[in-house]
Amino acid sequence: MTDTRTVARGIRVTPGDRRYAAVRRGYNPRWEAEPDYVELVRSPEEAVTALRDAVADHDPGEERSRITTRSGGHCYEDFVCAPDVRVIIDVSLMDEVYEDGGMVCVEAGATNGDLRKQLFLKTGKVLPGGSCASVGVGGHVPAGGFGLLSRQFGLTVDYLYEVEVAVVDEDREVRLVRANRDSPEPERSLWWAHTGGGGGNFGIVTRFWFRGLPDAPEHVLLTAGGWKWSSLARRERGFRQFKRIVDNFGSFFARRDPKFDPLFAILLLTHRSQPKIGLIAQIDASAPKARQRMADFQKAMGGGPRLALRSRAFEDLTEGYGEYPALAGLQRPQPLPWDSVDKLLGPVDNLRCGKHKSAYMRGPLPERQIRALWEGLAGEDRGVVRDAVVQIDSYGAAVNEVAEEATAVAQRDSVLKLQHQVYWPATEDGADHLHWIRTVYQNMYADTGGVPATREIGAGVTDGCYVGYPDVDLSDREWNIDPASWSRLYYGRHYPALQEAKRRWDPLNVFRHRQSVEPPAGVPGPRS
Repeated sequence: MTDTRTVARGIRVTPGDRRYAAVRRGYNPRWEAEPDYVELVRSPEEAVTALRDAVADHDPGEERSRITTRSGGHCYEDFVCAPDVRVIIDVSLMDEVYEDGGMVCVEAGATNGDLRKQLFLKTGKVLPGGSCASVGVGGHVPAGGFGLLSRQFGLTVDYLYEVEVAVVDEDREVRLVRANRDSPEPERSLWWAHTGGGGGNFGIVTRFWFRGLPDAPEHVLLTAGGWKWSSLARRERGFRQFKRIVDNFGSFFARRDPKFDPLFAILLLTHRSQPKIGLIAQIDASAPKARQRMADFQKAMGGGPRLALRSRAFEDLTEGYGEYPALAGLQRPQPLPWDSVDKLLGPVDNLRCGKHKSAYMRGPLPERQIRALWEGLAGEDRGVVRDAVVQIDSYGAAVNEVAEEATAVAQRDSVLKLQHQVYWPATEDGADHLHWIRTVYQNMYADTGGVPATREIGAGVTDGCYVGYPDVDLSDREWNIDPASWSRLYYGRHYPALQEAKRRWDPLNVFRHRQSVEPPAGVPGPRS
């Protein structure tokens, strides 16, 4: 008897198709692939078919053997787009957000921008995720997911109840698995692995279900400005002024005071070749005495000689830095509807190549780290325009209230989160820019082998790195004295449990890249 069932298939884009150039690369033009095809899937069933076809066509002898998955395309390294990629399965067309059985279902291809449009406008709820509108949920959530409301409400994974994942078993069979917080083992391990275990490690996530999402703020107070580099002195006196800014920021958020939990701030430490050091802050306008709390923060940041936020040294943020645009007219806090923030804080462009690094901090930056920052940021440009910023985000508060074991996010007692960034035109090779950021980072964490070591080894105030900002230099002995430590830097004590989840849900190591979760020792499987 003939099987007449229709097989759900996606849209296959191959070389020669006018769409191929657009889908073979991600947001960062630094990374491109030349896959046999990119499969655009619109449903979980199409994702299963696409994965089944890709696995069935696998030739172990092929130089290009990897199968990768993509939602928003913001991966900072070549984990999705690279010369060894044979097939990309793209879920970006799966972007629906809807209520389902008392929960909110978000398809993996939705972006942060889609969330604010479809989630906020449909339900009045919010997922406390990132500020970059084009980041895909399929990568953002499994990394842990944080953003402007995380101090007030926690991480995205703190609300994740259930996931749906297309997985490949040891017989190369593909199936959809739904796993949740209350599932028995081993299904529960698949849910847990997606609460901070990183994207593209265990299968293709198709849908997420969230419970108990908080109400979005009706209004927020937003302020932005910057200290002119020209107002800071050179040499040691300038360092003391620079250090005061960094100290004021770190000390404010290291002192846990619940009345400031609804306040989130970003310090943008730029290179001296840029006009200003930037400061952005936001608070839920409905919080008790919100204006007073913002004023208290501004006063704390303005403490010290020539730093006052109302002095001539502090001006409008008329330039974009890092991934944030210019924010003029916000020196004094302005009340804005919640969804206006997304429009203001969207990405500047995607025409620049970039390199990113990260660090979790359990306290203010020590002087040796600030000194290394000063030397890297305040030094002479030497012919290379430094489109660079070391961004310090406030962290902690509600993030710290969740037990470390509850999710795969290991860094639950950190109060600051750093993102080191450098950008260059796609027409350049970026060698000087890469050397600059690698040197600054290595000097900052020289006491612990060139990386922000975890608290388990007595590293002081650092606690590893954010897997959402991947950095292959962590696996390189030139930049990390212990390159095998990359997994601990991302996952801390959770790594063995993630390896067990890998063994159970991706036994053939189909989903792999240069820093994918490794199968436990003794488990065979190809490596990239």
